[in-house]
Amino acid sequence: MRIRLNHTTPVPPFEQIRAQLALHVAAGRLTPGDRLPAIRQLADELDVSTNTIARAYRELINAGIAEAAGRRGTRITAAPPVAHDVAQRSEQIEQAADRFALTASELSVTTDEALEAIIMAIRRRKDRRSTPSYTAHATEAESPT
Repeated sequence: MRIRLNHTTPVPPFEQIRAQLALHVAAGRLTPGDRLPAIRQLADELDVSTNTIARAYRELINAGIAEAAGRRGTRITAAPPVAHDVAQRSEQIEQAADRFALTASELSVTTDEALEAIIMAIRRRKDRRSTPSYTAHATEAESPT
C-alpha cells in the first residue's frame, strides 16, 4: 500500500491520506479486518505530524470505513461502504469539479483564485452545519413581590 502526499496542492495532508486510504479500500487493496499502519509509523514515513494521521484515521472511522480497535490499532470495518458507492461518489464529485472548472474558465479566473473560492465555499458550508441555530425565546420578567 502506497500513500503519496502532494505538498503543492491546497488539499490538506490529512485529506490526501484519508482519500488514498479510502481508495485502497474501494479497490480491494485493503480488506475488512486489515490493520492500518500505526499512527507514529505512518507519520514518520510521510514526514507529517501524528495529529495529521490521527485526523485522517478519525475521518475514516466517521465514514464507517475503519474502526478503532484499541491497542490492536485501527482496522478496516467488516462492512465498509461498498466500492460501488465510493466509485459513484467519486464520479459525482468529478462531474461537479468539471462544471466548476468550466465556469471558472469562462470567467477567466486563475487556478489559484478558483481553488481559493471552492475552499472558502466548503468552509462556509461546514461552518453553517457546525454552528447551532438558536431561537430567542421571550420570557416574561417576574416582578418581585
